[in-house]
Amino acid sequence: MKTAILHYSLPPVVGGVEAVIQAHASLLLGAGYPVTLIAGAGEKAALPDGAEFIRIPEMDSRHPQIVQASQQLEDGKVPDDFELLTASIEKALEAAIEGMDHVIIHNVFTKHFNLPLTAALIRLLDQGKIKHCIAWCHDFTWTSSHSRPNVHPGYPWDLLRTYREDVTYVTVSLHRQAELAGLFHCAPERIQVVYDGVDPADIYSLSDEGQVLVERLGLNEADLILLMPVRVTQAKNIELALQVTASLVSKSIRTKLVVTGPPDPHDPEDMAYYHSLLELRSKLGVERESGFVYSSGPQGENEYAIGLPLVGELYRICDVLFMPSHREGFGMPILEAGLIGMPIFSTEIPASEEIGGQEVIRFSADSSADQVAELILGWARNSPTQRLRQRIRKNFTWQAIFKHDILPLLTGGGEV
Repeated sequence: MKTAILHYSLPPVVGGVEAVIQAHASLLLGAGYPVTLIAGAGEKAALPDGAEFIRIPEMDSRHPQIVQASQQLEDGKVPDDFELLTASIEKALEAAIEGMDHVIIHNVFTKHFNLPLTAALIRLLDQGKIKHCIAWCHDFTWTSSHSRPNVHPGYPWDLLRTYREDVTYVTVSLHRQAELAGLFHCAPERIQVVYDGVDPADIYSLSDEGQVLVERLGLNEADLILLMPVRVTQAKNIELALQVTASLVSKSIRTKLVVTGPPDPHDPEDMAYYHSLLELRSKLGVERESGFVYSSGPQGENEYAIGLPLVGELYRICDVLFMPSHREGFGMPILEAGLIGMPIFSTEIPASEEIGGQEVIRFSADSSADQVAELILGWARNSPTQRLRQRIRKNFTWQAIFKHDILPLLTGGGEV
């Protein structure tokens, strides 16, 4: 499946559309699909590794000939060299898209910034030279109060408000879908909606090691992530954490428990406790939901040796600090979680009472797993921040959008 992505410009040019194209190309390449990026401006070094880059200078909306033509077009006059410009771009594009299964065109079919390019693409469509055309429509000149004065009835301006049956149209929101449907006088269902996404690795400032860990533990797919940055000792009451995880899972909550501290390999009691936790984890059926990620010795499933700096990254990734300890000399994680604004669920250890005060949600170390699970769920249901975080993590990461929307759009042939 060969895909070409077209726009006026590409990175290092900075812009919202350029950033979206960068993400789309990276996702396709990561899934093993070849990508060719075609634009008037850009640099291969700034594009994702593995992407091919074809530069056609006249595609750039800032190309001197295009700027001159656009000035006349905005005044309502078709330039004398419009057909020559269109033919030149058409010829270069025909060679560039040869053999492509999909051609994704960003904004060119709805914005007036390079009408010779728009006309050239329409001609290639008319000749059947584009196998599967996807118009990714971020903005629309004809419906914009700012841009509307720059277009006029007739050719070539009407190309920007003409619906074509041989094009799959995509907008970036339901609002834009309704707006474009009104412009095209077509049913909204004829236009697909694919939202923009976010890359958690960028927002969380994850290292390469952190990205691998998040993927291996499946943290981006979780509804709720509990963090325990503690050593594996009986005082930490990790068995309750495993039981709470099982209780949450039984309530259809996609839960992850991350324990980052190791047992002491030289302390037989610690090692015996650690192995008892592994047995309990297996008995409860939460091997995939709970990970010991700073363990010593051989690592099994969901057990990974990590460096200390990665613990700081986990504070940003996880939803809740969970401290069910029987006893603590102090409880440093309370300070660390509080500093970044992380919700804290803790037993009555000194740091939770003296420092956390009313800002820490406390429970008894003797509480049942179901009681603690309900306490956490009550918070999650009533926290707008947590509800939004869950929704974005589930539906609006680039990986989720690629899997659920972009890839089916290509592999399904773009039917709507």
